[in-house]
Amino acid sequence: MARWTGLFPPGKGGGEGVKYGHKGKGVLIHTLTDGNGMPLANCTTPANGSERDQVIPLLDSVKVKTNRPGRPRKRLKVLAADKGYDSKEKRAALRKRGIRPQWPKRVWKKKKNRGRPIKISVPRFQQERCFAWFQRKYRRLVVRWERISACFNAFLSLATVHIWINRILLVG
Repeated sequence: MARWTGLFPPGKGGGEGVKYGHKGKGVLIHTLTDGNGMPLANCTTPANGSERDQVIPLLDSVKVKTNRPGRPRKRLKVLAADKGYDSKEKRAALRKRGIRPQWPKRVWKKKKNRGRPIKISVPRFQQERCFAWFQRKYRRLVVRWERISACFNAFLSLATVHIWINRILLVG
């Protein structure tokens, strides 16, 4: 199961790729994680960009490693996200790829629901664990001071590689 979410580091230093969004001036870090919270792929966009537009390109950048001969798998089974990523087009595109989207629907309340409430919750602690690693271990990613976006993306990639190296060395 893969998880998808975004993180907002404020861009105090300004520079390319830093825009004003609803939370202030900064960038969004989009991360695709596996079921254990290990980051699979990352990308950054300006704070005022659409988060939904980044789902399909980030999925295309992931290759799932199997120990079988042949082409590496690129298809995940389940993709979980929060309700900000919900749209009919994205759900249809994921189902066309054979991926089951597991995110709550964006609902606009028009009338009161009758009967027992249906609770649909998406487990988010895996993504939050990944972002806690980014914020606790890699303080450089908390606030973007780099004026060049390639430098910030390089620090993000180094943090991802370092998380995986620690996981491989500790688990063995």
